Amino acid sequence: MDSRRRSTSKATAAAPPHMKMGVALHHHHNDKELKASDALPLPLYLTNAVFFTLFFSVVYFLLTRWREKIRNSTPLHVLNLSEIVAIFAFIASFIYLLGFFGIDFVQSILRPSTDLWANEDEIDDAQNTDDIILNEDSRKVPCGAGLDCSPPQIVNKEIISPPSLIPTVLSEEDEEIINSVVKGSTPSYTLESKLGDCKKAAAIRREALQRISGKSLSGLPLEGFDYESILGQCCEMPVGYVQIPVGIAGPLLLDGIEYSVPMATTEGCLVASTNRGCKAIHLSGGAASVLLKDGMTRAPVVRFASAQRAAQLKFFLENPNNFENLSMIFNKSSRFARLQNIKCTMAGKNLYMRFTCSTGDAMGMNMISKGVQNVLDYLQNDFSDMDVIGISGNFCSDKKAAAVNWIEGRGKSVVCECVIKGEVVKKVLKTNVAALVELNMLKNLTGSAMAGALGGFNAHASNIVAAVYIATGQDPAQNVESSHCITMMEAVNDGQDLHVSVTMPSIEVGTVGGGTQLASQSACLNLLGVKGANRESAGSNARLLATIVAGSVLAGELSLMSALAAGQLVRSHMKYNRSSKDVSKVSS
Repeated sequence: MDSRRRSTSKATAAAPPHMKMGVALHHHHNDKELKASDALPLPLYLTNAVFFTLFFSVVYFLLTRWREKIRNSTPLHVLNLSEIVAIFAFIASFIYLLGFFGIDFVQSILRPSTDLWANEDEIDDAQNTDDIILNEDSRKVPCGAGLDCSPPQIVNKEIISPPSLIPTVLSEEDEEIINSVVKGSTPSYTLESKLGDCKKAAAIRREALQRISGKSLSGLPLEGFDYESILGQCCEMPVGYVQIPVGIAGPLLLDGIEYSVPMATTEGCLVASTNRGCKAIHLSGGAASVLLKDGMTRAPVVRFASAQRAAQLKFFLENPNNFENLSMIFNKSSRFARLQNIKCTMAGKNLYMRFTCSTGDAMGMNMISKGVQNVLDYLQNDFSDMDVIGISGNFCSDKKAAAVNWIEGRGKSVVCECVIKGEVVKKVLKTNVAALVELNMLKNLTGSAMAGALGGFNAHASNIVAAVYIATGQDPAQNVESSHCITMMEAVNDGQDLHVSVTMPSIEVGTVGGGTQLASQSACLNLLGVKGANRESAGSNARLLATIVAGSVLAGELSLMSALAAGQLVRSHMKYNRSSKDVSKVSS
């Protein structure tokens, strides 16, 4: 029935106005075809009336009988023949009404107009060519008037105004809001607070952006995301979200425990390569890790009238006798923040104070910033001439390659090592120990030194760090200092086996706060067993995550260096990092 109605409506939409009468008559003729309801002994409306009467009569009879039984203290389950028949009649009439009420009875009253199909079919350009010719030739005008000698119009298929991507039909209120955003009378960033619906705000902002820019966002998903979860903490003025595939490398055998490492990346071969490194580590008995330091840093910059006055504050902060009082003031900012040390340096009359503290399972930037602010407020009492230029003076140093992080460390400082058996090097990594040791010395050590690298004495540590960070909700920008790594390789056991290690002094991770609270990232943390805060030992989950990052880097370094030594890099990338799919056809 549906296909017949659609084809009739399509012909109606394609016909000129003066032909719609004939098409309507044809449509009326088709409606007289046999229907399933014609098989009933009575007309449909009479059948429905009979069952309606039967249903309500039986209900009234049963309720009356049960009321009498209650008054006479007669058990309700004791039934006579009339009550049994009434119950069967009730069930039969109920089934009939349930099956037919919403199908034929309602449709006979509220049958939709066939014009509803016309709106949908106007979008469909696959109309029959013969029908179009017949419709055009049936114009009731003189032959000469029927000729159209004007030049054909060129149809511009370019989309000037992108289609609306709001999932529902725009109401007048939505249109008013969109127009006000386009005109600039309503700031886009106020939509969430004004509408009280984060998803609707994102949809309206998205539509307004398309109208302003004239560009379509059809490839950027809107549905399937909890926009409430990012309000006020992860992202402002959202219009959608980006999809990044997550692959699993492992199991990584680290400190006697197996981990399946989630990696979010669009670089082909990365997960496969890391997975091969995990296999080599597993077959060799696993890797071991050690945590050297755990402390986030923040370094404000202050200025005095003279260098001598700045030096006085430097000596005051570095005096061990003042540390306890400063620590007590700092630690008031959080029950997890614990001040570890303060190191200062000067540039003329400017003083840079580098605070280091533990931050529990949080990455800790906000936590330490509040503690530093408390200390600065306290120092104003004795150093009233101190001019606070900024709470961050880049001596921290955050999201920048810096020697201070490479030497002093920031976040978690981790060393991870493993002894790879010679047999595994040959069978799994397809190379030999001597070739790996030589390549590591000439590439990761000498080559990086020749390039003037700062913390970049490795093959591709940032690849693994970035992939794990994105999957687990870390700050991807902190990959800059978190991927500081020196990879060491040495032949052991008379040159038969390979000792490989990675030293990473500034892994900045957390398992609470920020992007770790989002559903997808939280699931990846849960896969690693480090979701949320550790209630038994504060900071244990974040420290474990840091060691897993280092272990994953170890696997990635081992596999890539082996591919380079064996000359497999180009072949593997041509196999795994090149798609045979015709992207132009997919996009069209």
